[in-house]
Amino acid sequence: MNAPVRPRLGARRAVRREQLSDEVAARLRIDIITGALRPGTFVRLDETAAQLGVSITPVREALRTLRGEGLVALEPHRGHVVVPLTRADVEDIFWLQSTLAKELAATAAERITEAEIDELERLNGALSEAVDGHDADEIAAAEFAFHRVFNRSTRRIKLAWFLLHVARYLPGQIYAGDPQWGVSAVASHRELIAALRRRDVDTVVRLTGGEFSDGAQRLLARLDESGLWS
Repeated sequence: MNAPVRPRLGARRAVRREQLSDEVAARLRIDIITGALRPGTFVRLDETAAQLGVSITPVREALRTLRGEGLVALEPHRGHVVVPLTRADVEDIFWLQSTLAKELAATAAERITEAEIDELERLNGALSEAVDGHDADEIAAAEFAFHRVFNRSTRRIKLAWFLLHVARYLPGQIYAGDPQWGVSAVASHRELIAALRRRDVDTVVRLTGGEFSDGAQRLLARLDESGLWS
């Protein structure tokens, strides 16, 4: 039997650097989407690296990614600046997520197995416990796990992959820190599970779309209060 091939040291470093870059990009992306980083703010390499406890390299690579997404722009001799985010931008992001999610939901209602529905019920129980414990990290993790099982039950892996990437713009920690959202999410999931057991496609699609409509309204209200549009 051949011995397993270990990745070269340089390859391991490259993978870790890519992971760091993704983590930095995710942090900056959410800060921009939620208005924590205001339009016109310059994202300094050294300051950001120090705040996040990383080297300058993953920050530079993260900013290159965000530049491709249109969230920051590079001004010659000045650096990367946050691009204005409009209400229409936020609405478009949620529209795209909702459109993909509802398509997956319709398929899930037809293809999901009873064992997978049981798993959703277990995961919603874990979400309920996290909500009762006011643990934002546990809430975010439980919510992600629930939707991962739901989306994978469709067997439409490519479409689920696209939704996962669009979901990068969904500030999960913001919702997880809102007690009202947590209670609402658990209740909505219970209705969804019941509809899945009945194979009620219309209700499954409606509930799925409702989650994104609610998410959009909550984020827009938060941005209104922050004065981002003024």
